[in-house]
Amino acid sequence: MTSRSTPTTPTTSTTPTAAGRGGPRAQAAGVAFAFLVVMLGATLPTPLYPLYEADLGFGQATVTLVFAAYAVGVLAALLLLGRASDALGRRRLLLVAVAVSALSTLLFVTTPDLSGLYLGRVLSGLSAGIATTTGTVYLVELAPEGGQARASLLATVVNMTGLGLGPPLAGLVSELAPAPLVTAYVAHLGLLALAVPALLLAREVVVAPGASLRPERPSVAAEARAVFVPASLAAFAAFAALGLVTGATAGILGQVLGVSDRAAVGFVVLTLFAASAVAQVGLRGVATRTALTSGCLVLVLGAAVLAAALLAESVAVLVAALAVIGVGQALAFRAGTAAITAAAPAAERARTVTSFFLVAYLAISLPVVLLGAASLRWGLRDATLGFAAGVALIALASFVAQVVVERRSTSGPRG
Repeated sequence: MTSRSTPTTPTTSTTPTAAGRGGPRAQAAGVAFAFLVVMLGATLPTPLYPLYEADLGFGQATVTLVFAAYAVGVLAALLLLGRASDALGRRRLLLVAVAVSALSTLLFVTTPDLSGLYLGRVLSGLSAGIATTTGTVYLVELAPEGGQARASLLATVVNMTGLGLGPPLAGLVSELAPAPLVTAYVAHLGLLALAVPALLLAREVVVAPGASLRPERPSVAAEARAVFVPASLAAFAAFAALGLVTGATAGILGQVLGVSDRAAVGFVVLTLFAASAVAQVGLRGVATRTALTSGCLVLVLGAAVLAAALLAESVAVLVAALAVIGVGQALAFRAGTAAITAAAPAAERARTVTSFFLVAYLAISLPVVLLGAASLRWGLRDATLGFAAGVALIALASFVAQVVVERRSTSGPRG
């Protein structure tokens, strides 16, 4: 999954190379719809993992590896294709994201074995990584003068809404329709087919025609290093929690809380993404420094409530925990992105922000894989309790690092 706010509004002049077929609102709506449908596919398999476990005979540890394959695709998109839409065009690359998402979904239908799951998840991550980068900037560029901030917020909400809608859609369709490992994916393919004409409403935009597509090595600007450490720790905690929810919630509900209904799994997962989207809108006025520190503390609270849900074996408390984690994720990630963007000089901003996202998406995969390995020895409940404690400790470390950085910046040089 991908959750990304626009670090900056584009400052480079853009060149329309193909006219759109709709007015400004229709163009933005078409891009937003395509963006949402691609992101929806990223979380579609979440409530279906128990079915794969039963059909293919693997356990929670393998589920976490399959889930982590998604992060491989996202990281590949960030590292290899981060600048591609500048040279090739926003609409063209977003159409590529739709096509790759369709290929991923077709793999889940036609190759329902372990190799198909791994490759499908890698392609799903690749499509989501392309869509997040391209769709976010595209919406900002299509906005009227003075509307870039609202467009950036819209992109974030579309991103989180798409991720949130995948699990309940798959859960409902798989419970109500025949062939549960096919029908949800067929529904997604139908939405992707609609995304193509929706995208054709928008004009094409090329920022740097003929520019080199050679990947740039991520780095952190010297001016941003003091901010980068606490912000990255906060992002790591937030995205590790996201990885837990999307990669292991079905297992937690089924094995620990005794809930096997796939629609219920989908709506429980939706809680986190809905809370994040609402917090992005409702708390957008909170200052960056306050949001970053508050986000860390809210993540600590969310981890504590998650532990309480496991110990009490309560679905209601689990839903409350996911809502709290969603708010903490929204605060910490938005503020971390803003802080790093502000601290890095323009010439090194893109590389620095890319490094920040690499940390975040590594957090989606590595911790949840460790969770799967730990569950083999200690069971899923105890492994998740340890995971929650780890998220809380990392968030606290970010909070302490922020306090140290703030004290150093206010005390100034001595002598």
